[in-house]
Amino acid sequence: MIVGTASEVGKSFICTGILRYLSQEGFYPAPFKAQNMSLNSYATPEGGEMGRAQAIQAEACGLKGHTNMNPILLKPQNEQESQLILHGNLVGKRQAKSYFLGEDKDLLFEEAYKAFTQLQNSYEPIVIEGAGSISELNLKHKDITNLRMALATQADVYLIADIDRGGVFGSLYGTLELLSPEEKTSIKGIIINKFRGDPQLFSAARTQIEDLVQKPIMGILPYNPDLRIPEEDSVSLETKSFRPRKNKKNIGIVMFRYLSNYTDFHPLEQLEDIHIFYSDNPKDLEQVDILILPGTKNTMQEMLWMRQNGVASVILQAWKTGKTVIGICGGYQLMGRSLHDPHHVEGNIHTLPGLGIFPTQTSLERIKQVGQKIFKFRKDPRPCTGYEIHMGNTKILPDHPVSPAVWMDDLPHGYSQGSAWGCYLHGIFENEAVVKHLLQGRKKIPSYAQEKENKYDQLAHMLSQHLPLKKMISQLEENTDPIPNPL
Repeated sequence: MIVGTASEVGKSFICTGILRYLSQEGFYPAPFKAQNMSLNSYATPEGGEMGRAQAIQAEACGLKGHTNMNPILLKPQNEQESQLILHGNLVGKRQAKSYFLGEDKDLLFEEAYKAFTQLQNSYEPIVIEGAGSISELNLKHKDITNLRMALATQADVYLIADIDRGGVFGSLYGTLELLSPEEKTSIKGIIINKFRGDPQLFSAARTQIEDLVQKPIMGILPYNPDLRIPEEDSVSLETKSFRPRKNKKNIGIVMFRYLSNYTDFHPLEQLEDIHIFYSDNPKDLEQVDILILPGTKNTMQEMLWMRQNGVASVILQAWKTGKTVIGICGGYQLMGRSLHDPHHVEGNIHTLPGLGIFPTQTSLERIKQVGQKIFKFRKDPRPCTGYEIHMGNTKILPDHPVSPAVWMDDLPHGYSQGSAWGCYLHGIFENEAVVKHLLQGRKKIPSYAQEKENKYDQLAHMLSQHLPLKKMISQLEENTDPIPNPL
């Protein structure tokens, strides 16, 4: 199990690399995270919804994503409320207070543990990812993701600290001192992540840390900003660019309040002559060549916000002057004539006018539509893949032409009008046909699928150079005993 002293210390990244390494060594591993809180999600082949990070980890070891790999997913919908996804299905909303302090966490732990045991019946070993910090005392008695799950599964636990943040001595010492004796015993070692420079310069500090916390440092991983995989949490947006650049083709992503599935744009970030930036500043968004409205968990609130801060006017002006404007999922809904929430799925607002670019209207429904899709983009004959996760039903208004952005099963989907188009499909920019249309005039589009495979291999190689993975695996095999049922 990989846990951390804080959020965003590299847990997902390291789990992905370990899983790739294990699959290369002939094992049949699978990822697991009991609970995610993220707006980056993925549709499984069975039509369930799971966290994007575990879907990426599954891909790294050659598997299709399955909801057993992430049985509980929380998707924040506003400041106080989240959708609760259990085993891939929306089961309702939860207020933050009632969820984290309520009594149903034991029931959710049982569900998470059952998912783990089902995974364990088919795969070995299971690489478990923790969440946030393992020493949040105010939440620890309700935590079902970190050391409670580690103890239940008898996992070998490795603690990650991000030295690039500073304070590595304090974060490691404080984290371990706040653990119970049983929890501390489960920690088999420490991994220092994002070290800049020659690790030999850290040799004295390494000895000091090991003497201080009485745990071995398993390895020191180098800082490598070029070795990136699609991230999971909104915290990762801190590493993105937020301003346009001169002498580049600028693609601006509107920085919504409840931005979701921004991993959709990771394929575009890999193109050297393209600059992707995220912004809620109207002056910066005026400088784009291409403007994209991404997914969001609250279209009604985003529509109000865009009108209040002037972003709506910038989008309309970009469209009127012939710039490419694209809407994905919630962004597609916002580009229509009107938005309706008759069942109060998102809140108390019943109806709002949209941007009016497309002759469409969207009604938010109680039933979420989740699934993987095969489609064709515009008139390109090549089959493309993507996935849908939405609660909206978008229809073309009467007496307006059908002008689809994509075709699925020979039926029109989405809408295209002039230089603007939109649809519900996430992962759409992973397809060469779509990127080639977006970047008209570009002769060659690199394979994003191959790029990901290369990154997974590079990541596994990097970890094998700086961590004693063979030793860690042998210790795991020596310590493997039948797991008693904790329920």
